[in-house]
Amino acid sequence: MNLRKLRVAVAAVVLVAATLLFLDFSGTVHPLLGWLAKVQLLPAIMAANVVVVVAVVALTLIFGRLYCSVICPLGILQDLLARIGLKQKKNRYSYSSEKRIVRLAVLLAATCLWSFAYFLDPYSIFGRIATTLFAPVWQGLNNLLAWGAGAIDSYAFYAVPIHWAGWCLSAISVALFVVIAVLAYRNGRTWCNTICPVGTLLGYLARFSWLRPVIDTSKCNNCGLCARNCKASCIDAKNHAIDLTRCVVCFDCIDKCNRGAISYAPRRKKAVEAAPADAPKGEEKNNLSRRQFLAVSAALTASAVATAQEQKVDGGLATLIDKKIPARKRAVVPAGSRSYKLFTKNCTACQLCVAVCPNEVLRPSSKLERLMQPEMGFEKGYCRPECTKCSEVCPAGAILPITREEKSSEQIGHAVWVRENCLAVEGVKCDNCARHCPTGAIQMVEKDGKRIPAVDTEKCIGCGACENLCPARPFSAIYVEGNEVHRTL
Repeated sequence: MNLRKLRVAVAAVVLVAATLLFLDFSGTVHPLLGWLAKVQLLPAIMAANVVVVVAVVALTLIFGRLYCSVICPLGILQDLLARIGLKQKKNRYSYSSEKRIVRLAVLLAATCLWSFAYFLDPYSIFGRIATTLFAPVWQGLNNLLAWGAGAIDSYAFYAVPIHWAGWCLSAISVALFVVIAVLAYRNGRTWCNTICPVGTLLGYLARFSWLRPVIDTSKCNNCGLCARNCKASCIDAKNHAIDLTRCVVCFDCIDKCNRGAISYAPRRKKAVEAAPADAPKGEEKNNLSRRQFLAVSAALTASAVATAQEQKVDGGLATLIDKKIPARKRAVVPAGSRSYKLFTKNCTACQLCVAVCPNEVLRPSSKLERLMQPEMGFEKGYCRPECTKCSEVCPAGAILPITREEKSSEQIGHAVWVRENCLAVEGVKCDNCARHCPTGAIQMVEKDGKRIPAVDTEKCIGCGACENLCPARPFSAIYVEGNEVHRTL
């Protein structure tokens, strides 16, 4: 069996499936492939998914960093970019020593600063790239097909609004993509083996793996072909050594070796591979103290930084003046998150909930304290009580699964009426907010000869229908203020 071809085939399927999760506007992909988001390491840790965490650790201790090669979509994307570079220049890699200080410094920073950690989470980075760069292209192609189908009276395709994440999030996502792409094109897995906290953690676990690539010195002729094709730059051909903390088990070296000197074999008591030449004197290969290992493990609490920009539209009505986003004292977060604090604590800003929201209510925040984490805005639509999409796809436990019945009774915020913005106060006959309130929390009452809205906060669930459908411009006459802690009505 050719291990490399098998690994490439599995990785290709995973990359396509993971990308489709962020491009799915029809809601048909997630029921089939949603599990792929839940097996990503950092989201699984945040969701306290013990089964997944134990499975990933066991996978690493048995096979090495196979997770980075066939499960992590960002790692697979780097392999694709590296392969493009390889076509330009073959045998282009070379061995480089481990940047241990940098790796451990990043882990320490990720452990101490949650926002720094979720900014570097590989799955969340991939999600932000897919949502920002790939989704608009996918939606544009769909709309082109819808236009073509409409020209021949076919309903095989339907047009969808093209998602725009905003300048800030787009700029950060593009910058990260460019950096990762350049590093991958030139040097392979540099990002994974120097910056990524998940890669570093699994790397130090992989040094204890049972199966590993091993160099047979009796067959090796020191040609260096393996090292020149190692995208992890972890093979020291002169000393017949492989740095297992950086090896991503891609099997490229095995495939390239003409003499069969490298095999994927169980660990032996007397390892064939030796310590790197630049290792400190007296230090055995892959030597890591217990204290260092525990420090690395602590970095599993890591998370993210990035941003987004306001979206200003008029909620689907005829365009008059763009609505402005009200200054909320507390952001509105989705039903199922239970509280603002729990949501911001668990969210890794992967943008999966933003990608699947059918009403375009969720958008990434531009506030520094919750940069790129989703918040709710009601310029394009409102949060329909029967929709539970975001709770179904969240892999990090920031939005817990919730039924339609539970959502209809969970108060995530409450409507606030702003008298000076209301058209009814000016004598205009308007009762949009009352007519469209799904819970009957808004009633029109007589006051000073005019019918004005009155809000019953005990009935309001904070869905935003009133804010979305209010015709007042540029600010709605009624808006939703988020609850610190959600409560059941």
